[in-house]
Amino acid sequence: MGKVYVFDHPLIQHKLSIMRDKNTGTKEFRELLSEIAMLMIYEITRDLETAPVEVETPIGPATVPMLKPQPICLVPILRAGLGMVDAVIRLLPNARVGHIGMYRDHDTLRPVPYYCKLPADATESLVLMLEPMNATGGSTAAGVTELKKQGCKNIRVVNLIATPQGAQLVHEMHPDVDIYIASMDQGLNENAYIVPGLGDAGDRIFGTK
Repeated sequence: MGKVYVFDHPLIQHKLSIMRDKNTGTKEFRELLSEIAMLMIYEITRDLETAPVEVETPIGPATVPMLKPQPICLVPILRAGLGMVDAVIRLLPNARVGHIGMYRDHDTLRPVPYYCKLPADATESLVLMLEPMNATGGSTAAGVTELKKQGCKNIRVVNLIATPQGAQLVHEMHPDVDIYIASMDQGLNENAYIVPGLGDAGDRIFGTK
């Protein structure tokens, strides 16, 4: 069964608290999201394998650990997930990037994928699906479903904030997938916004509201 990992590090929580403030502007919001994403990825990739290699330091030879070659694919859910990509690439510069686009059907209120473009080696990669907000769990679960349709097997979900019902739905549909979050919030209001949340992440990243 997949697990939910909540990062309660003081730096992450401090930065997230500033993001929640409605008076935090677009520039600072983006920067904080980027910083939190870097801190989270640092921990999420803790189990990447290393191998010993020989290097020559200014003092002499040394056997040191370096990452084994492993394909890594970042897949942001458009559009808010884009706000996390640059930060992750700074830590994983060789990672390839795919994209999944979704919209919400006005009648069913369910997410509908309209675009999916993945690197050729995505099926053999560690796939980090980036989506800041996991509210109802619908779009997050649908994103994982789309990745599996494309043949991806090693998938990790990276959310900034989730709700208990959102995480539960993802695990009901995908019990093999781990979820990594900075905060598990209370739940949803009547408009399906996360409470207390931070508003619409996409609007606050791109300054569209």
